[in-house]
Amino acid sequence: MKICLNLIPVLLLVPIAANADIVIGGDGSRCSEDSACINRIHPDIPMAASAKPGERITMQGRDAGDMHLDPDEYAEAESSPRDGFGVVHPLVGPVHIEGAQAGDVLAVTIEAIKPGPVGWTSASAFGFAGDRVGSEDRFILWRLNEQYAESDAIPGVRIPNASFPGVVMTLPNATQLADILDREKRLADAGGAIFGPDPSLAEPASLCGEEGTKSAECLRTIPPREHGGNLDIRYLQTGVTIYLPCNIDGCGLAIGDFHYAQGDGEVSGTAIEMDADITVTTRIVSERPNLAHGPHYEGSAAMLAIPSQRFYATTGFPLKEAGKVPRDLAYLASTKIADLPNLSKDLSLAAANALAAMIDHIVSRYGYDRTQAYIIASVAVDLRIAQLVDVPNVGVTAILPLDIFTAR
Repeated sequence: MKICLNLIPVLLLVPIAANADIVIGGDGSRCSEDSACINRIHPDIPMAASAKPGERITMQGRDAGDMHLDPDEYAEAESSPRDGFGVVHPLVGPVHIEGAQAGDVLAVTIEAIKPGPVGWTSASAFGFAGDRVGSEDRFILWRLNEQYAESDAIPGVRIPNASFPGVVMTLPNATQLADILDREKRLADAGGAIFGPDPSLAEPASLCGEEGTKSAECLRTIPPREHGGNLDIRYLQTGVTIYLPCNIDGCGLAIGDFHYAQGDGEVSGTAIEMDADITVTTRIVSERPNLAHGPHYEGSAAMLAIPSQRFYATTGFPLKEAGKVPRDLAYLASTKIADLPNLSKDLSLAAANALAAMIDHIVSRYGYDRTQAYIIASVAVDLRIAQLVDVPNVGVTAILPLDIFTAR
């Protein structure tokens, strides 16, 4: 079923988790109506709540596009119906952790995640190697329950629940903010791909919006950074502990971008995005790990497994057609890249080739079109490094869990 968009937003937030000491977020139908919702990063953002270490904090979160849609209205569309890219990502917070000081390390343990009833996935130019695999733009809805997700747009596929937050972070301090703004501007000036400050639909609007006092300084939530952020690590599931730096007193914990399931790579640009309730506890770590290169995390090794009894996998190496420059390397304007049919130690190119082979397999074996296969890969296929030492051809493997296909 495919129906063009004529939608009335419907609020589909999930019930509050039991036994929470503190509940924040979920007010209003949009992030802009919720005092505990932000979609930008700045150390001057006021704290939305305060919690003691050990208290159970339940955050009622919104999907990455702040959309509340009904899968009975339509199954798919040619593009996302969200108001604009400026709404990405609505986060719950920030939360002041009592007793935490700048220089501390905050351990955040995920106690529970309750998914909402509806999810969505899009394939767009924001994705990885969409041009390489021949995908078109598309937006689909999923029906969610505690066990699995199904979509009328991709019949015969059932994705197991593996819920996690894409964004877990603390706030940077003023010095870190200045350093981040400087390095990302330099990259943008060189032609690199970044998302710079953008006041459109920014929250909190008084600080980061078009009339905000710091609109040119508020970071987008798209990339992860040293303070955490949009990590998009599918292993951050219930039971996992994440170690984050406290860069300001109270840390400023914020969480959001909830995913029902995701393959390693999130290749179409999105996972199964959803509203969710998450319950976490925090503690201040006495033996501090060195987080200079980014957050650490730990949990059960069961999180590392694919959700299937059997799999099929493809491989990729950094090989390309002579005369072409991979999209992600074009900004370097190298005179050498175009003529080389083989690049040395290029993991991105190897991953694109492994993904393209997997898309070909899903299309030929299961009969889906290339965009459906691309979306399946984004929510279920894991791109994993095979080896980094066999120069020039480092290797990436794409792993498809076969149990997702209900007709097998």
